[in-house]
Amino acid sequence: MGRGRAKAKQTKVARELKYSSPNTDLSALQRELSSSPSSASTDDDEYEDEYSDRYDEDDWAPRR
Repeated sequence: MGRGRAKAKQTKVARELKYSSPNTDLSALQRELSSSPSSASTDDDEYEDEYSDRYDEDDWAPRR
């Protein structure tokens, strides 16, 4: 027993999340989106650098 109280609380929280409209700081969002990307390399760049010369595209070309 006791499931009714837990379900009622979940329903209340879900309803608050669904219908509430949080205050959005649009100027902070604009600053974040317009900032320059960091110069740090991504994981994809590191992977590409590490394996680029090991697997050349010529190795995948069909043999004639």
